[in-house]
Amino acid sequence: MSNSEAKFLLEGYRANGRDADNPAFAEALAQARRDPALGAWFARSQACDLAIAAKLGEVAPPAGLREAILAGARASRVAQPRALGPMTWLAMAAGLAVLLTATVALWPNRAAAQAARLTEFAFDDTAHGQHGGHGAAAGALQVMLGQPANHLSAGLPVDFSTLRATGCRTLSLAGRDVLEVCFNRNGEWFHCYIARRTDFPDESGAGAVFAQKAQLASASWSDAKYRFVVISEAGLDAVKRLL
Repeated sequence: MSNSEAKFLLEGYRANGRDADNPAFAEALAQARRDPALGAWFARSQACDLAIAAKLGEVAPPAGLREAILAGARASRVAQPRALGPMTWLAMAAGLAVLLTATVALWPNRAAAQAARLTEFAFDDTAHGQHGGHGAAAGALQVMLGQPANHLSAGLPVDFSTLRATGCRTLSLAGRDVLEVCFNRNGEWFHCYIARRTDFPDESGAGAVFAQKAQLASASWSDAKYRFVVISEAGLDAVKRLL
């Protein structure tokens, strides 16, 4: 199990500890204990989830909510339909307000996790993967990526199906295809990972995000259809110059 796969599982681990004896998490938890970087990420994730839960716990239901819900349940058992009373509407509105509060609080965290998952996967694969991939489509993209004058954020001519079918290196993350194209620019090697945006949704926008992990630097961004992550040992400045 790679760190990316372990993170995918641990994102579903409840911060209250109720999943401690669940065998589905056993291998991922063991890896988090063995790997300091993964363990630190897991601790931060759990702290974030606990903070969100605490905020949700501060949402006080309106007075009379229980009675309104019970009134609505009794009304639903009446054989002949009739108009909803004011208290039933209050119960529905209160329930919707709590649901919206929870959704707003949780969505940014989960969307960010989706985006970060691909970057973590790319970091891990660059450090340990067997790189390669051939074919006319991949070769043409490699040539384009290697040109110093080309800014990758301006748009890449990607045909996902063609690249996958003509020899581009294809990996799998949580059952979703990720393509890798390696290229050389100014004597430095870069690894470009490409995934469908629908497979890794992120509502944070298309702006580039840069990161450093040990000797590896990354840039991640997206266009209308795809998410891209570039990893290299050339340093953060070299990665930034690609865009």
